[in-house]
Amino acid sequence: MRRVVRFIKESHAELKKVVWPGREDVISSVKVVLVSTMIVAAILGLIDFLLHMGISTIFSR
Repeated sequence: MRRVVRFIKESHAELKKVVWPGREDVISSVKVVLVSTMIVAAILGLIDFLLHMGISTIFSR
């Protein structure tokens, strides 16, 4: 039981050391994720379109 109590106390002490991000940091991180996701989606969509067109051209002859 002592080990559990010690673990909880140490965990609480470590959580006090954490520097949580502010609102501005979170918002800028979300913007980066959204823009990155859109760019990757556009690239994958273009690759899919080109592969579809290539395969359609090859097998339509």
